[in-house]
Amino acid sequence: MSKRDYYEVLGVSKNASPEEIKKAYRQMAIKFHPDKNQGNKEAEEKFKEAAEAYEVLSDTNKKAKYDRFGHQAMGGGGGAGQHMNMDDIFSQFGDIFGDGSPFDSFFGGGGRRGGPKQRVGGNLRVKVKLTLQEIATGVTKQIKVTKQVSCKGCGGNGAKDKSSFNTCGTCGGAGQVRKVTQTFLGQMQTTSTCPTCNGEGNVVTNKCTSCRGSGRSEGEEVISVQIPAGVSEGMQLSMSGKGNAPERGGIPGDLIILIEEIEDPVLKRDGNNVVYDLFLNFADAALGTQVEIPTVTGKVKLKIDAGIQAGKMLRLKGKGLPEVNGPKSYAGDQLIHVNVWTPKKLSSEEKAMLEKLRGAENFEPKPEANERNFFDRMRDFFN
Repeated sequence: MSKRDYYEVLGVSKNASPEEIKKAYRQMAIKFHPDKNQGNKEAEEKFKEAAEAYEVLSDTNKKAKYDRFGHQAMGGGGGAGQHMNMDDIFSQFGDIFGDGSPFDSFFGGGGRRGGPKQRVGGNLRVKVKLTLQEIATGVTKQIKVTKQVSCKGCGGNGAKDKSSFNTCGTCGGAGQVRKVTQTFLGQMQTTSTCPTCNGEGNVVTNKCTSCRGSGRSEGEEVISVQIPAGVSEGMQLSMSGKGNAPERGGIPGDLIILIEEIEDPVLKRDGNNVVYDLFLNFADAALGTQVEIPTVTGKVKLKIDAGIQAGKMLRLKGKGLPEVNGPKSYAGDQLIHVNVWTPKKLSSEEKAMLEKLRGAENFEPKPEANERNFFDRMRDFFN
């Protein structure tokens, strides 16, 4: 079954501002929240569909890819939201509604609808330097990172042994406490984080000696990072769950990979195109020749027609860089800028030969229509 357009799901236009997108999602989340529509499978699916749409349209990079390539840019079927469970969706409510989520009063629970608070570890950021050749084809990099990992001594719970890890007596393991207040509208129920266990649902009476109760320690990990073809300077990639471990269990943070390009000595990037400066001597330019030039995927042979002029731009279609997650047909081109090299020092024999040619008819400038003559362009080039 094909997915609906994300803008259609939220009922906004493609020109909608971030605030308009957020407002639309907030309205959809309230309307189709499972607690408000218990047993209604259709409402639950619309609730998840809205969360998926917001997860993509609220992210600048994902939104740009979606606007250009649609669902194909999100991996074929949809965005990362297609892998989200209900806890992932409820975790968005902190950003959408703030600390005072309306679900506290409407449905008697926080974003996670009760249950212990789940900790999330901090994100980890690394830089990866890539050559143009690696960018052209995509590459897998092995990255060694130092980060917070789950303590091996206690398994990440921070307790010395099982007997030291007890259910919180204040909230009974729920991680939340509820309070009923009498108002002129009747009873109002509110939910807040348990002050005793800080929302964890458990308390540690005897801490692990290895991590001193934190549930984590410093460690190293070699992570295999698959970088798609076509990335560019400053682009960020994310690997879920590869960041720092949280204290006393929970969900690890993400690994954020920042892309840096290594400047190529001969090829220059211009968007998805690659530019190369080709220098020819006067004889090769006049008589024609065959040259070997570098590209991002290896060297190729190129035929140079006789009488080619300085400033001429040749094009190798499809020899540039691909679009990230785009079809191969979107690959850029390689542009070859032709330069005719003029020697600064000549031998007496070379000077004599050129003197004989100076007055020849074919060496007289003959500007073509709408084109500057050869010598004018040469003068501009070498000045």
